[in-house]
Amino acid sequence: MTRRLPIAALLCALAAEAWAQTDQPPGLPAEVVTVESRPLTASIAAVGTLAANEQIWLRPEQSGRVLEIRFSEGKPVSAGEVMIELDASIYRAELHKAQAQLNQSRRAYDRAQSLLSRKVGSETERDSALARLKVDEAEVELARTRLDKMTLRAPFAGLTGLRQISPGDYVAIGQDLVALVDNRSMKVDFRIPEIYLPALRPGLPVRIQVDAFPGRRFEGSVYAIAPGADAQSHSLRLRARIANPEGLLRPGLFAQIQLQAGETAAALFVPEQAIIPGADGSSVLRVNAEQQVERVAVELGQRRPGEVQVLSGLSTGDIVVTAGQLKLRPGMPVTPVHVDNNRAPTP
Repeated sequence: MTRRLPIAALLCALAAEAWAQTDQPPGLPAEVVTVESRPLTASIAAVGTLAANEQIWLRPEQSGRVLEIRFSEGKPVSAGEVMIELDASIYRAELHKAQAQLNQSRRAYDRAQSLLSRKVGSETERDSALARLKVDEAEVELARTRLDKMTLRAPFAGLTGLRQISPGDYVAIGQDLVALVDNRSMKVDFRIPEIYLPALRPGLPVRIQVDAFPGRRFEGSVYAIAPGADAQSHSLRLRARIANPEGLLRPGLFAQIQLQAGETAAALFVPEQAIIPGADGSSVLRVNAEQQVERVAVELGQRRPGEVQVLSGLSTGDIVVTAGQLKLRPGMPVTPVHVDNNRAPTP
């Protein structure tokens, strides 16, 4: 029966064998990997909450008694469709009064203009009649506007919510009457780290998942990016629009978001354990041609389970140390022990 040696014993055995072959004192054995490049589609994970494309509370601009409700709860309405009518009898009477005054002032102006043309009247009388005419025209327009505001219409097409009033109720200015929601498409706001700023642009594809429909993905795209970053969290706020032709998604649902931020033809990845964090940034130990280690500052990018992308500092084919960094110092010789995909080390 063959007994497997512990990894430390195997490393020592490999180092001893290298010493015997070269007649030179061996460097400390160190697990290493060779940096390779591969295509990468940057996928940024985020979370957010769905919101309707448009959503309002229908509120009156004037108080009054509810005369008629002309919609059904939870049903679609068209843009401009009448939803609620308030008792407008007082405002209708005011309009009639204003129109009567306008007719009188118009006749007075015509009379003053005729007298002036026959050199019987004065310009002062004509100007006074004209001013009265203009005031009465404005009064008619004001009365007509007040009357129109007693009829509440849908400002856009959407679904009605649950009404908060009944026929005969007296409603005040600004009171919530019924919600109107346009959910033919949904909006979702989310934040991502500022390091992704160079890859951001409107139109980037977005996929979301919601707990209400497990396993199903909904597609959309980014259409707006906030002009500035959050000074505290150092994150960027984005807004995406998600297609909702079946009306399955609803405002307020929690969403898990995947933002596809472009593709890199040759991205470099190293194991997470190769990264040495420091106060001045991250670094790795690289093995040079003389089998000596050197510290190299690196800039990190996207993280994946067990590995991290290196944006700068390394090249394809570089050899980096993945274990034992605490025992190594720049310039020290090492005996590289290559590790491939968590398999046993090989000299």
